[in-house]
Amino acid sequence: MNDVNEHHDEHEHEHGPLAELVTLRDWLRYAVTRFNRGGVFFGHGCTDAYDEAAWLLMATLALPLERLEPFLDACITSEERDELFARINRRVDERVPTAYLVNEAWLGEFRFYVDERVIVPRSFFAELLEDGFAPWVDDPEAVGSALDLCTGSGCLAVLMAHAFPQAGIVAADLSTDALEVAARNVADYGLDERIELVRSDVFGGLAGRRFDLIISNPPYVTAAAVAALPAEYLHEPQMALGAGEDGLDVVRRLLAEAREHLNPGGILAVEVGHNRALVEEAFPNLPLTWLSTRGGEDMVFVVRREDLN
Repeated sequence: MNDVNEHHDEHEHEHGPLAELVTLRDWLRYAVTRFNRGGVFFGHGCTDAYDEAAWLLMATLALPLERLEPFLDACITSEERDELFARINRRVDERVPTAYLVNEAWLGEFRFYVDERVIVPRSFFAELLEDGFAPWVDDPEAVGSALDLCTGSGCLAVLMAHAFPQAGIVAADLSTDALEVAARNVADYGLDERIELVRSDVFGGLAGRRFDLIISNPPYVTAAAVAALPAEYLHEPQMALGAGEDGLDVVRRLLAEAREHLNPGGILAVEVGHNRALVEEAFPNLPLTWLSTRGGEDMVFVVRREDLN
């Protein structure tokens, strides 16, 4: 049987994509075609086949993402071709998100390590934190304590540490797996002294602790939407996506308990995706303010401590 396999591999090298695709340009064209023909879904950092193919190839080859042009006519070694071919196949055949194949994800200029223990970072908070969460936070320097609840890979905690230079940050998650990934990202950014990782089921592990700002990108996908998710999302931890029939199981607990964990004048901000109507129906008397970002309107709400009863 081994002889047959070896013969097949040689044949593949002589005639298949591994022999015929020589330059990065060849591989880019091949990957885009495979992605388009394979009908892969783009929801983890890219919006089309070209960007996803460029990312997969450049990250695999350890080349700078933003500088494709100088490398287009460079030859790819046979060893590198094996790895590219394998990853393109997994992306199409197994629907593994590129972020997991190359173990990285980006929020703006920030790169994070990710694997299948955490969902791939994607959050409207990244944009809101670029300018220190203005106008809700008057002075980023004045924020003394902040909490990232349901931190996952720790990405938003890292962004908060940069946005609020004086703040002590707590990053909390129920998943010990996720906290291991978060610890790696916190260490990569040299923030061990500033970011404390805590295992907590919503506020369960944070008794008696209060913050000036709490942000949360919790699980919020409705049961119906979970059932209809593209195959790519099935590689992500399902506990980080679904939250009951209407997607609000965790949001209810956040709103019920946040007041006890906010300092006077403190702010709670929660990302809920496309669930604004569900949230407003569930909490008709709460004065929620919905924020708009380049990525979408009404995906994040903000409420002050004094308005939480």
